[in-house]
Amino acid sequence: MDELLTKLTGDPSQAALFLDVDGTLAPIVERPGLAEVPEDARVELRRLRDTYALVACISGRTGAEAWRLVGVDGLVYVGVHGLELAPDADAWRAPLRSFAALEWPWTEDKGLTVAFHWREAPDDAAARAELERIAEKARAAGLEARWGRKVLELRPPVDADKGTAVQTLLAEHGLRRGLYAGDDTTDLDGFRGLEGCEVAVRVAVVSAEAPPGLREAADLVVGSPAELLELLRRL
Repeated sequence: MDELLTKLTGDPSQAALFLDVDGTLAPIVERPGLAEVPEDARVELRRLRDTYALVACISGRTGAEAWRLVGVDGLVYVGVHGLELAPDADAWRAPLRSFAALEWPWTEDKGLTVAFHWREAPDDAAARAELERIAEKARAAGLEARWGRKVLELRPPVDADKGTAVQTLLAEHGLRRGLYAGDDTTDLDGFRGLEGCEVAVRVAVVSAEAPPGLREAADLVVGSPAELLELLRRL
């Protein structure tokens, strides 16, 4: 681990840090609205912002909501799993609105995606079965249905994800060294976004709910946002 991080930290002016927010910087909570990035993490993010060429938060939330949650100016915030950088996604707002109008107690309408949570559902199996039906209807309407940690997300069939966001930002800043940290299925795309870099560090924040393949795809594994913060302090 030390050797891998040393390659990244040797010249921070030529390196980028990409960080998921929920489950990575902020501990997972029952409702997204209750999430909070600890002040200790904010202190570290300010230091990293002043040290590295680029520090970006790439979130499933909107960019504006990610900024509100993280609360650190001077970072780059990319929302909706990279879709905010994809102009073709706008054409799918109307079909998504029809699904956002469905009756479900824990719905997040992000404009470019609609997320149905079931972490608080009293019957886990029944909730999953109902969401399977919604996913089937969404696919019939031409949308993509993706499963995450106790969430079903509907999104446009557009070639944009956290990985394309990583690649776009690396190209815009002329960088070929990067670290990506994340905890969920969509963060596997972020890992792939580092392909072709001369230095690539993929960090998995692994819990009991971690998706298949996350640990295996990572170069480094930590067990919680608190452990990730300890790693960030070494950068």
